[in-house]
Amino acid sequence: MANDKFYTLPQLKYGYGDLAPYISEQQLMLHHQKHHQAYVNNANAILEKLDKARLENLELDLKAVLKELSFNLAGHILHSMFWQVLAPVNQGGGGEPSGELAQAIKDEFGGFARFKKEFSQTAISCEGSGWAVLCLDWHTGRPILMQIEKHNVNLFPAFRILMVLDVWEHAYYLDYKNERAKFVEAFWQVINWLEISNRFNKTSK
Repeated sequence: MANDKFYTLPQLKYGYGDLAPYISEQQLMLHHQKHHQAYVNNANAILEKLDKARLENLELDLKAVLKELSFNLAGHILHSMFWQVLAPVNQGGGGEPSGELAQAIKDEFGGFARFKKEFSQTAISCEGSGWAVLCLDWHTGRPILMQIEKHNVNLFPAFRILMVLDVWEHAYYLDYKNERAKFVEAFWQVINWLEISNRFNKTSK
């Protein structure tokens, strides 16, 4: 939709085949064009339903409507972040963080190896479908891990999200079948530390 009061599918900053062999062209295209687009479409449909009900003074089951909006809108927001924290290997993907983010990770986790282990376990152990997230607690300044079920369960309100990993099966099944751990390991090869560091720097200031 062109109306800025509705949501749109963001464009990727890389081609669908650019993350291969870690994420295949077919997998990325399906994930972006079908699954993410569905959350955008559903969120917009709910907004239209709300607009119509208010215009025509109709009754709504707001508990059900807002629960559905939370699910789809959170799905849209998290997916939009996910695309940003990925980068092709020839464009800087992979490796380890540097600068202030690297120091914050060292201070909190004792080093990158421990952080990588904990984040990977957060992703692998997510019950059913969900996300592994690194966020910044603005109260304490500490980087904190968050395990989100679905798109909107177990969220830490108002914490600044720095990086996300989608572990819904639709994110990896074409490439890795039911072997989530292999997808999680592949993620580290295409992670965009520059984007994550920029987020950290802006938030920590």
